[in-house]
Amino acid sequence: MTQIKKINLKRLFIFFFATLIYALCQMLFSIILMKEDPWKDLHIQLSAHYIVIFIMCIADYGLLLLLNKYLPYSKSIYYRVIADIAGITIICLVLLGGFNYFIYNILFVPEQGMPPFVIKFALAMAANIPILLVFELIFYFQSEQKAIAESEKAKRKVLLFQHETLRSQINPHFLFNSLNVLSSLIYINPDNANEFAKSLSRTYRYVLSLTRQPVVSVAEELDALDSYIFLMRMRFENAFTLTVNTLNTTQSDEIIPLTLQLLIENAFKHNIATEESPLRIAITVDSDHVQVENNIQPSSDVDKGGIGLKYLSSQYQLYAKEIVVEHTREMFRVKIPYLQS
Repeated sequence: MTQIKKINLKRLFIFFFATLIYALCQMLFSIILMKEDPWKDLHIQLSAHYIVIFIMCIADYGLLLLLNKYLPYSKSIYYRVIADIAGITIICLVLLGGFNYFIYNILFVPEQGMPPFVIKFALAMAANIPILLVFELIFYFQSEQKAIAESEKAKRKVLLFQHETLRSQINPHFLFNSLNVLSSLIYINPDNANEFAKSLSRTYRYVLSLTRQPVVSVAEELDALDSYIFLMRMRFENAFTLTVNTLNTTQSDEIIPLTLQLLIENAFKHNIATEESPLRIAITVDSDHVQVENNIQPSSDVDKGGIGLKYLSSQYQLYAKEIVVEHTREMFRVKIPYLQS
């Protein structure tokens, strides 16, 4: 609390000092332009200029907040500049109107010897434009710093996800099952054992390459999935079926790496897969999303470790995307949105 008060007091002091110096500069500029006596009613002139500058700052800050909300630069720089000019013009006209009314109708200061309205308006615009520019620059640099901080935060989360994914795929349970299958195949079917070893190598190579690929195309993901499915086929044999329907023929849309593999792993983890009751998995690639669905055959012994939908959902939220989960009594369905088109 004390630190916040110190920061606020520091900012208030900087604001007061900056506006005072700027008001003094504007007063001297006005005196030189109008060829007036600089020492005549100095305190009154400085006070009047400071009040005007202070009100301009408040009004410009309000204008900036309004435009940032309804007309940010991301929408249109051209219209934003026009809105800035229109805004400070209205501010100067209103401020001059109120100032003239106060001087001439309340204080009854004679109009003789006073500069015309056009000159006052020009001076007000000359004073107001730098104020708004300073506010715009401050907001721009603050936005840049915020964007950089959010980008770094997103990168850290992506790296954490990749680390968790790698750890999940190289866990002892997965490696033990794979080597168990491999050792059996060496004696039963050497050709399949050779292909199994190659598929296992390709799967690990793909996982290790993810540090260089924050996103991949659907086509790449499907290619990498072939090796993983071969490993599952050797392990579960006829205990599951997998169908892939590619309605989106380009498959150039991008998703998070290992999305399909994680969803299929999730299906095996939570369901029973036997030849009598095979696990049926279907992947559909269309123009809007990738859909992965499987029939529900609940397993009583479910491993709670590894990466689940929670991790996958958090990764898509980094890109402002939401995965859709549909859970019925017969089917479990997950729809994955594309990150880029």
